[in-house]
Amino acid sequence: MKKSFYILGFITFFILGIGAMFEFLTWPYRGIIVFIGFLFLNFGLIPTYFYQKYKQCLI
Repeated sequence: MKKSFYILGFITFFILGIGAMFEFLTWPYRGIIVFIGFLFLNFGLIPTYFYQKYKQCLI
């Protein structure tokens, strides 16, 4: 579970970093890339983090 959290975190912040680069250089599709990055953050990384903390409290 911890490995998947790190992989998901890397993918999320990589996508957000690419989106920030596109935003800075004003390239096309920058809004879509940033939106996808925030989707990964809100529906992938944060729930995985809280689920991992919940599992640690049960043990």
